[in-house]
Order: sequence, then structure tokens, then C-alpha cells
Amino acid sequence: MAHSASTTPSGARPTGAEEPSIGTLVQSAMADVSTLIRSEVELAKAEVGTSAKKAGIGAGAFGAAGVVAGFSFFFLFIAIAEFLTWLGLARWISYLIVWVLLLVVAAIAALLGRRFMKKIEKPERTIESLKELPDVMHREAPGQRRRDLPTIAPGGQVSRRDPDTYLV
Repeated sequence: MAHSASTTPSGARPTGAEEPSIGTLVQSAMADVSTLIRSEVELAKAEVGTSAKKAGIGAGAFGAAGVVAGFSFFFLFIAIAEFLTWLGLARWISYLIVWVLLLVVAAIAALLGRRFMKKIEKPERTIESLKELPDVMHREAPGQRRRDLPTIAPGGQVSRRDPDTYLV
């Protein structure tokens, strides 16, 4: 920052120039912070937008690779059936064997999927808190509202307290 030569003696204030008030300084600082935050948000949007575009293209490429690989299995199964034909089986029997093999693989996958679906636990805490939502939304004076809140035991079991023991 360049300094200009001043005609006033050192330590003296120029006439007619007042220092800004604290309110003006705070207002200016708030405006600067607001501008800085808006600029940072715009920069983040620009960076995330570019990254999201690249991620979308990458996901699309992976999806295309998966589809092509999936369709290529048809040719693998045809090749297996033709190999069985080459070994001396009738062509329809070879394709029947491959079809049954695929049904067995599908059945195993379905059983595994069923087993994992049965292991899914209900979100008990969420269900309990949603049951309480109408009570929570009912407006009463602070300190006057009584409702029982759920407690969670060490094993993850949700239980309710006595309504008289907890004051919200």
C-alpha cells in the first residue's frame, strides 16, 4: 500500500475526516464476512459440480461395463451347452442341463437374499419416537408437558419410562 505525503503534522488528524463508528465498522465487517461466505459457497458449488459430473460419467461407464458383462454370460452359457453337445449329448439335452444349472444358481441366490432379508432389524427407536410425535407436536407451556420417553437397554431393547418420572 502506497503512502502519500501528508501536509498535517504527524499524530494530528486531518480536518473534516472522522473515524467510522463502531456500528459502521461492524456493519462493514458483517458485509465482508457475508460476501466471503457467499464466495466460498459458490466456489464449493463449482468444485462439487465438476466432481459430480466426473462421478456421473464414471458411474455410467461402470454401469455400461456391468450390462455388457451381464449379456456376455449368455454367450458363455451357449458355449457350455455347445461343449456338452460336442461331448456327445443331444443339443436339446445340453441346453436343458445349462438351463437347470442356471435355475439352481438362481435358487441359491434367492435363498441367500431371503436369509439376509430376515436378518434386517426393525428400527425400533425410530418407530417409538414416531409414535410419540403427536405428543411432541402438541404445544403446551414449557415445564408443563408430561410424556414418557423411551429408554434403550444395553441390549438395544427400547422400553418406555413411567410418565410421572420425566418432565419435559
